[in-house]
Amino acid sequence: MKQNKIYLSLMAFTACAALLGGCSKDPLKNMTTEESRIYITNYDSSAHFGDFRTYNISDSVAVINNGTLQKRTLTEADAAFIQAVKDNMQERGYQLVGKDEQPDLGITISTIFNNQTGIISYPSYWGYYNSFWDPYYWGYGGYDYYFPYVSYAVYQIREGALSIDIVDLKDAGKDKKIEGLWNGLIRGEGIFNASGAAAQVKALFDQSPYLRNNQY
Repeated sequence: MKQNKIYLSLMAFTACAALLGGCSKDPLKNMTTEESRIYITNYDSSAHFGDFRTYNISDSVAVINNGTLQKRTLTEADAAFIQAVKDNMQERGYQLVGKDEQPDLGITISTIFNNQTGIISYPSYWGYYNSFWDPYYWGYGGYDYYFPYVSYAVYQIREGALSIDIVDLKDAGKDKKIEGLWNGLIRGEGIFNASGAAAQVKALFDQSPYLRNNQY
């Protein structure tokens, strides 16, 4: 009986797919908050992550707006992300130490916001659809649609992302430069919530198996 139910479900699915995908889920309109997120990691391929032992992480989160550092915050979500990084670093065998203990690695977390502005011209918008709204239908063949006024609309998009950066403090004193070793970037919906911090940070570390102490 159970096999019959499975068979009927497969048949129903096949029928739906045949009807122009009428029963299929729209991948963009029906995405969950988690499915909308993008995880990007980048690292210095010449770095030997196993040679580092200790790290220190900033006790607050930098807020960067359009390329400018505005402030540092410690919200509930900020604290959750900081703790999530600590948990993953500990799991990979790295030891948390104070700033005055000369840590090998330094970690910072930043929330990044960028505003993009654009302009839409409505006459151009409607002119685009001339081929769809045929003037011949109204008995005016050869005529184009137009509006006797010029109207514009200004739109603004605000994008947000969360960035985690790991830098080399162990060799920073040699040439007075601090080099970046690893970066994890999270984009998507609902990324700044405390409840999702642990899962999001774990996703970045899961993409980075090389980020591990050799003695662990």
